[in-house]
Amino acid sequence: MADSVLAAAHAAIPAGLLAGLKLGTGHRARGAAGRSGAAQKSQSRGRPIGARRGEPRAGARLHLIETLRAAAPWQRLRRAQMGQAPSADPGTAAGAGPAAPRVLVRREDFHVARLRQRRQTTTVFVVDASGSAALNRLAEAKGAVELLLADCYVRRDRVAVLAFRGAGAELLLPPTRSLARAKRSLAALPGGGGTPLAAGLDAARQLADGIRRRGETPIVVLLTDGRANIARDGTPGRARAIDEAHAAARQLRMEAFTALLLDTSPQPEASARLLAQAMGATYLPLPYAGAQRLSQAVHAATAAAGR
Repeated sequence: MADSVLAAAHAAIPAGLLAGLKLGTGHRARGAAGRSGAAQKSQSRGRPIGARRGEPRAGARLHLIETLRAAAPWQRLRRAQMGQAPSADPGTAAGAGPAAPRVLVRREDFHVARLRQRRQTTTVFVVDASGSAALNRLAEAKGAVELLLADCYVRRDRVAVLAFRGAGAELLLPPTRSLARAKRSLAALPGGGGTPLAAGLDAARQLADGIRRRGETPIVVLLTDGRANIARDGTPGRARAIDEAHAAARQLRMEAFTALLLDTSPQPEASARLLAQAMGATYLPLPYAGAQRLSQAVHAATAAAGR
C-alpha cells in the first residue's frame, strides 16, 4: 500500500520540483535547481559576479584587474604630468630618486569585487490532517511530502513540518536537515477532526517570518483541499472559517513568501484554487496533474518571480 502511494505521488511530482521554486533576487525571485536560498550581495563572502568602482574599505576586496584596466588608458597623460611637474612627486619623477612606478594608479581607478552568496533555504511543509482530507488522500499527501523531502535533502536545505487538524496547528518538526526525523514526524501524523485552515496559515506565516529574520529563505508548501470549517478561536462554522482562512492567506501574500499549494482533493477544487490565489501561491492539483503540467507550472512561477 505504501509503495503504491509513493508511486502515485512520484508520477505526479517531478524530480526537482522545489528546486524550481528557489529564490534568486529579492523575496520572490527564484533561481536554478541545486542552489539554495535567495541571492544577496556581500562585500566579503560569496561568488564573484564582477566589479564596481569604489575603495577597498569596510571589508571590500580590491579587484586588481579592473583597477589596472581603469588606470591603463591614463598612463601616458599621467607620466607627462609627472614630467612637467616633478616637484609634485619628486620621489617618483623620472631622474629624481627611485624609478617611477610602472603603472600609475590613482584613487579614482579603484574597483572592488562584487560578491554574491546564497542564503540557506528552509521549506515549511504545512499539512492538512483534518477529516476532510480522507485517509487515502492524507496517505498520498504524505507520500508527496516524502518525495519533496528527499529533494530538499539532496540540496542540503532545511525542512520543517506543520500540521493542522481539530482546533489548531502543531509544529511537528522544527527546521532541520535530518531527513529521518522529518519522515518519522510525518509517519506519526494522525488524521481526523475539523479543518482549522486559518490557524495553519497563521502558524506557517509566523514560522516563515522567524526563518526570514534569521537570514534564511523560507518556502511554504501547503497541502490541503481548502475546505475550512474551524475558525481561529476553535469554534465551528464554515463561512467564518473560510473568511478567516482567506484573510490569513492574503497576509502571507503581503509578506511576499514564496508559496506552493498542492490540492489534495479527489479532483481539483475551486476552494483550493481560490485559496492559492489569495496566497499568491503556485496551484498544483495532486495527483491528477502530470509531471509535465507540474513542471510547466513551476517554470511559469519562476519566470513571473524573476521579473
